[in-house]
Amino acid sequence: MKSLEWTSLKGTLLLTLCRIAELSAPTGELSYTTGDLSSKLGCSQQTVSRHLISLERMGYIRRFRVARRESIRITAEGQQLLARLYSSLRWMFERPPETLYFEGVLFTGLGEGSYYVGQEGYRKQLRSKLGYDPYPGTLNLRLRQGYEDVKATLEGLPSISIDGFRTKDRSFGPAKCLRVIVNDNVEAAVILALRSHYGSDVVELVAGENLRDRLNLKDGDTVRVRVKPSTPQ
Repeated sequence: MKSLEWTSLKGTLLLTLCRIAELSAPTGELSYTTGDLSSKLGCSQQTVSRHLISLERMGYIRRFRVARRESIRITAEGQQLLARLYSSLRWMFERPPETLYFEGVLFTGLGEGSYYVGQEGYRKQLRSKLGYDPYPGTLNLRLRQGYEDVKATLEGLPSISIDGFRTKDRSFGPAKCLRVIVNDNVEAAVILALRSHYGSDVVELVAGENLRDRLNLKDGDTVRVRVKPSTPQ
């Protein structure tokens, strides 16, 4: 089972991030000294300092000084990682729905889908795991009212893992996908990236063909998506 392989964060750092989230609730800000955290985390001050430096470099926390003490805030990327961890664990303890579907309104995205799906590091995995060569672009749906929590539910379902990779120019993060049927007609997949410029109200679909052309869709159309049961890969 690869439910947690979407993150390359070492277990000890992930536990530290989880503990910071717990200690900073509900305000979202934690005022601390390394001595305080050392006691609460059960490790040395040197280890605490090392973990904080690593998490800040990775962009998961931000530190700033207030008077004589320092404070920590978990960044949006850190919150997203924790939300994904929660969702990945949740499906182990909660029975997923027998049938899940949602509706979203089609809109033109930022053009990033074409760039990312076109990366051979992603395309090769999608071809192998989905069984088709993905069309170079994504269908972007903004979830309709009443389906706001769908993305969190999708995050918690068994899924197909897409590994991150590096090129000579940059690194590309991991993702996961779930098989779906669009408008009761065409097979596709929801792509859930660890890092995305879209919020929780947007889902992106890939398919082996141009879904707009195949289904005669235009911006503003409502699209119905039914999720197919997946085996974790």
